[in-house]
Amino acid sequence: MLSVGWDQVFAWRLRRQFVTAPTAGAAEDVAARLTGVQAQVASAAEMAVAVRRCDSRAPGVGEALAAGTLIKTWAMRGTLHAMVPEQAAAALSLLGSARTWEKPSWQKTFGATPDQVAGLVEVVSGVLAGQVLTRDELVDAVLAEPGFAHLGEQLRSGWGAVLKPLAWQGALCHGPARGTKITFTTPADLAPGWKGIPEPDLAAPALIRAYLGAYGPATPEVFDAWLSRNSVRKTVLRGWFAALGDALTEVDVEGRIGWIASEFADDLAAATLDGGVHLLGPFDQYVLGPGTGDTALLPAEHRSKVSRTAGWISPLVLVDGRIVGTWEQIDDEVAVSMFDARKVPKRALTAAVNRLAESVGAQGLGVRVS
Repeated sequence: MLSVGWDQVFAWRLRRQFVTAPTAGAAEDVAARLTGVQAQVASAAEMAVAVRRCDSRAPGVGEALAAGTLIKTWAMRGTLHAMVPEQAAAALSLLGSARTWEKPSWQKTFGATPDQVAGLVEVVSGVLAGQVLTRDELVDAVLAEPGFAHLGEQLRSGWGAVLKPLAWQGALCHGPARGTKITFTTPADLAPGWKGIPEPDLAAPALIRAYLGAYGPATPEVFDAWLSRNSVRKTVLRGWFAALGDALTEVDVEGRIGWIASEFADDLAAATLDGGVHLLGPFDQYVLGPGTGDTALLPAEHRSKVSRTAGWISPLVLVDGRIVGTWEQIDDEVAVSMFDARKVPKRALTAAVNRLAESVGAQGLGVRVS
């Protein structure tokens, strides 16, 4: 078993996630390294990618979505993510394997039986084949079919609860925006070379290795919390990890046992921190990957400052890879709120603000600390 400290873990994660070593690669490269970027808020997805790249002028998430090299769909934890097609297909497979729409509580809440969901998959796949439709256009077409009239309100809901099982089975994904309106199409029509949804046992190895390659060391339970809010059966989950065999290395991080992809074990053992300060945007994968409940990353007493009401995840201030505060932009100033009396070197914080400004094209930002 490899034994390391949290300093090594955070140093390795910062580098693997392109925080301390921004990439010259495309938006797709960043999304693939992070195993998707949350895209509930489009500007947050753009920032998550921009702060990890060398060239702020390069095409971003929106351009990649329009080209079909990224897919926007309801993926991890039922939230919208922008993902490269292969990882999207794998994530959808594992989410679908949980069959959450077959649970009585889901049926009671959303009013659709498993047979009706299966019917929706068939109807929506047919309606969207070769087309891009707005939500209203799609819902009108579905309601014109017999047996779905009682689902009108749920189908029109912005939360998309009834549409998520359809996404997990590959029947739809988000298409290019039409003005201010969202659209839907099929992954097969959007993404060149889409190969469909693989079987879960085939999908799991690649997705687990990708996740551990950015957020490891982690346990199967932490992976599932990131993926499905712990909806996958424990025996199935542990079976996926066990099947990877020597491809994973067990790691003891100051008494916490987890796993990492074996190809990164040496890099993890050699990783060192540089005392750097970094600013990341809202809904950033740096905290969503391990989860806001990870007390090594985010002290429990400060969790509510990051994980806010209505599911909002605050922009992050990192020192040595740990979350030590939040920030917001107010006009031409970055207002930093530290969790405690920790002093952040003014020069390092100013450099972090300048890096942020350059990434998002907002030159000349000042900084204020409270």
